[in-house]
Amino acid sequence: MRLGLLAIAVAAASLAAAAPAPVPQDGDSASNTTSLDDLQAQANSNILATLDKRHEDLIKRGQSSTCNSRTVAIRKEYGNLTPNEKTSYINAVLCLQQKSPLTPLSAAPGVRTRYDDFVATHINQTLSIHYTGNFLSWHRYYVWIYEKALREECGYTGYQPYWEWSKYVQAPQKSPIFDGSSTSLSGNGVFIPNRNDTILASPGVPSLVLKPGLGGGCIYSGPFKNYTVNLGPVTSGITGVNNGLGYNPRCLARDINPSTAGRFLTASDVLYILFQQNIYDFQMNLQGIPGVGIGAHGGGHYTVGLEMSDLFSSPNDPAFFLHHAQVDRMWTIWQGLDPAHRTNAIAQTNTYLNSPPSANTTLTDTVQLGYAGGTTKEIGDLMSVLQGDFCYIYI
Repeated sequence: MRLGLLAIAVAAASLAAAAPAPVPQDGDSASNTTSLDDLQAQANSNILATLDKRHEDLIKRGQSSTCNSRTVAIRKEYGNLTPNEKTSYINAVLCLQQKSPLTPLSAAPGVRTRYDDFVATHINQTLSIHYTGNFLSWHRYYVWIYEKALREECGYTGYQPYWEWSKYVQAPQKSPIFDGSSTSLSGNGVFIPNRNDTILASPGVPSLVLKPGLGGGCIYSGPFKNYTVNLGPVTSGITGVNNGLGYNPRCLARDINPSTAGRFLTASDVLYILFQQNIYDFQMNLQGIPGVGIGAHGGGHYTVGLEMSDLFSSPNDPAFFLHHAQVDRMWTIWQGLDPAHRTNAIAQTNTYLNSPPSANTTLTDTVQLGYAGGTTKEIGDLMSVLQGDFCYIYI
C-alpha cells in the first residue's frame, strides 16, 4: 500500500505544475473551494516530483543517498492507524516512560525516565524555541528524535502519527486520540465544576479569555491513567520545584475544551494559516499573534489543557508529540506548495518575541536537544523533510 500511494503521488506530480497555493481574495480563507486534503495532495506532488531524480543524481555523483520514493517514511493521522498500529505506538511511549533517563540529576533533579529527558530539554530551551526563527526547525528535529527513540529504544516499527485538529474540532474528547479507550492516548480529566476562566495576558495588548473545559482533574481512563508526571509545572499557576526541573510527582491532568478548539482549530483556521504568503506571517498566525489569538499551535495546547497548556513542560502529556507532528505537517504542506521559494524561508530572531532583542535567525545557526538525543545541527539541515537525516512525508 505504501508504494501504491507514493506511485500515485509521483504520477500526479507529472501532471501538476509546482505552483504556490492560490491567494485568498478579500481576506477569505477560500475554504469553500479548497480543502486541507487538496493542499496536502498538491504539496506531496511537488515534494515527491523531484525526489527520485535527486536520489539518482546523487548516486551518479558518487554521493550517499538513501531517500527515495521506495524508502520514504509515511506519517499518518492517528485516527487512520489500525488498532494494532495504535497499540504499538502506545506501548512504545509507555516503554520510554519506564526506561532510565540519560539526563544527570545535576542537570535536572526531577528526571526519572527516558521520557523525562524530552520534557527537561523542552523546559530548558523554551524561551529560545518559541516565537523565534528556529521554532519550526527545532520542533521538527525534536519530534524526529522522539520518533527515533521510540523506534530504536522501544522496538516501535511505525512512524510518528499526527493529530489533525480540524477533523475532531467539534468534540475532541470523543476523538480516537482522547476517547479514553485502550487504543487512545487516554481520555479527559475528572470534571471539576465552578472553575475560573483562563486569562492570557501579554504586555501592551488585550487579554484573551478562555472558558474552562470539560475536565480539570486527573485522567482516569486509557493506557496512561497510571502515568506519573515528574517535572514542572512552570507557567501553569504554581511553579514546580527547581523552576520545574525538580522532582514533583503527580497525575497527568487534562481539561479537554471543545470551545477552545472551535475558536482556533477549525478547517478555516488551518487554511487561513496555510494561505499565508511569507514565512513570518505563516509562523506568527500558526503560533498566535499576541492580543489577537493563540493560533492553531496555542489552540491545540489549550484544547487539551492543564499539562499541555504549560509553555515549558507541555511534553509531559504524550499528546504533545501528535500535536507537534501536526505543526510540522502544516509547515511541510506550506513549504511544499512552493518548494523553490519556501523550503529555506526563515524569519524572526533568536529570542521569544525578540525579548530581549537578539540577532535574526539564520540557516547557519545551530540547534541541539540536550539529553533527549541527536547531534548539534545547523538549521539549514532541518528545513526539508527529505534531506539530511530526514526522509518522511505526511498523508
